[in-house]
Amino acid sequence: MANFNKVILAGNLTRDPELRYTPKGTAVARIGLAINRTWRTETGEQKEEVTFVDVDAFGKTAETIGQYFKKGRPILIEGRLRYETWEDKQTNQKRSKLGVVMENFQFMDSNRAEGAAAEAPRSRPAPSAKPEVADAEAPAPPEDDDVPF
Repeated sequence: MANFNKVILAGNLTRDPELRYTPKGTAVARIGLAINRTWRTETGEQKEEVTFVDVDAFGKTAETIGQYFKKGRPILIEGRLRYETWEDKQTNQKRSKLGVVMENFQFMDSNRAEGAAAEAPRSRPAPSAKPEVADAEAPAPPEDDDVPF
């Protein structure tokens, strides 16, 4: 049986990151993420839905999140789903929730601090100008992105 657990989310922080350290010194940051979805119904009415997700980050990523992010700031995260279960101490009932463990992130706004440990946006080089062909029967130059299948 094949398994694949990958999540990509873009949204805004619902609160300032909570940065803590384990007894062994590993940084752990917990953030809340709000993801908005808007759509139009068949009658043309605009609807909106907000999904709230808890996200945990570890190590250097957690320290960077704690240093550069605040409530309301947009972020794009990549991670995996994690199912947590526990027993409620007040009601003695079993509780559970689905959260995300962050593996990578990117800043999404222009207020990005310099020197941050996130991946810079990639840009493609401008395509070179195609040479003019005097003879209409001359073969076209090969394209750079030609895929053999």
